Amino acid sequence: MRRGGPDILRLVSIGLILAAVALLFFQMVAYSSQRSRMPVGLTIAGVSVGGLDQTEAVERLLQTYSTPVELHYGDQIILLSPASVGFTLDTEVMLAAAELMRTGTDFWGGFWDYVWRRPATVESIPLRAEFSRSQLEAALLDIAARYDEPPLPSRPIPGTPSFRPGESGTVLSLVRAIELVGEILTSPANRRVVLPVVSSQPPPPSMAVLETLVKQNIDVAGFDGLAVIYVLDLRTGNEMHFSYFRNADFSSVPDLAFTAASIIKIGIMTSFYQHFDEPLEEEAETWMWAMITESENGPADWLMEQLDEELGPLMVTETLQAVGLESTFLAGYFYLGAPLLQIYQTPGNQRPDINTQPDRYNQTTASEIGILLGDIYACSQGEGTLIAVYPEQITPEECRRMLAFLSENNIGILIEAGVPEGTRVAHKHGWTSSPMETLGDAGIVFTPGGDYVFSLFFWNTREMIWQPTSRLFSDISEAVYNYFNTN
Repeated sequence: MRRGGPDILRLVSIGLILAAVALLFFQMVAYSSQRSRMPVGLTIAGVSVGGLDQTEAVERLLQTYSTPVELHYGDQIILLSPASVGFTLDTEVMLAAAELMRTGTDFWGGFWDYVWRRPATVESIPLRAEFSRSQLEAALLDIAARYDEPPLPSRPIPGTPSFRPGESGTVLSLVRAIELVGEILTSPANRRVVLPVVSSQPPPPSMAVLETLVKQNIDVAGFDGLAVIYVLDLRTGNEMHFSYFRNADFSSVPDLAFTAASIIKIGIMTSFYQHFDEPLEEEAETWMWAMITESENGPADWLMEQLDEELGPLMVTETLQAVGLESTFLAGYFYLGAPLLQIYQTPGNQRPDINTQPDRYNQTTASEIGILLGDIYACSQGEGTLIAVYPEQITPEECRRMLAFLSENNIGILIEAGVPEGTRVAHKHGWTSSPMETLGDAGIVFTPGGDYVFSLFFWNTREMIWQPTSRLFSDISEAVYNYFNTN
């Protein structure tokens, strides 16, 4: 019995050793199997891939990121396939980083940690992917085209000077939508986006719409003469200029010459301020006020005589030509029997297709007198042609004074009759009488919706009747005012 004891102990020891070796071998096999796969706890692009081999990891990544993105546009749900916007995963780079993390630790150090159940430290591998912003934008534009409710601009009421109010709408905020969907495309979870939709105010109608409305008013009024209108938006510089003769479009190139009548006094005032400084002497101030607000010819002649006793009208013309007005001129004084100082042949009065029989002494066009008014307005703000041409002679203060004089010309008809009471209108009117073949008014209208220049001339081969013609004039003025103040 004594001899057998040590053998048993030896056998037990050998058995334990063999068991330990077997256990070690089993653990090493298990660790090697685990080491051949993605580290436990590893995430790639936010997707858990621990314990997977490379093929399984790629499949899981593709499955996660190919899930359609759920877009909500109001009550509508649209599924957006990532592939449709060029979304691709750079699995090669991400798996290379995972492989480096898998093999980057010492085998025995990792095995020791495995044996003692000490979790290995792993880092998350960030997403490497790209998509086409242009394809995403195209997809969202398609959605917007289907589900947007665009605002409706103000629309004219045919045969009236009025506009129907515009209606607001709702539209996709494209830039913000691209940002939000782009973020969700790169997210493995919560692949749902509520598309940003914003309220959109109605845009103003176009100048073309205004032109159509004006022509409709002329047609409805039964006016078959010549109408030439010029409108300048003083905020944007946009212009409307057209001629309408016998209820059909008529060329405005070059613009048609009309008898300017008292409207030319805008030019006299401009030329006077070129040669005399503000504040004016008391007598000059008095005559300037009478010329503009009372439309008296005597004061106009007196002011021109201060420029040159004999050639004052020609000096006015020189001032206007220097700022680019080719068809606007004064060729003599206003008093009866005044000599014709010069004969002017201009683009406006040499047209072979129509002749409005303009006064040889005094002519302008709708666009040129409108441009001059626009220059005075710009000058009042320290800008524009007048200051560029006469930098030391005409000042913003003087231009503001010119607008003040024109604003005191309160007659209650023509342009003024078409705008709300209290609206500031800086204008000068004029017409021929016995017979009334030409009627015009040109001015600047100051409104909440924007200031604008408005110039309109009527002419007919037969005498125009005051009441219906002036009423049509005011209706057109109202249509222009409503265009700038539709909302």
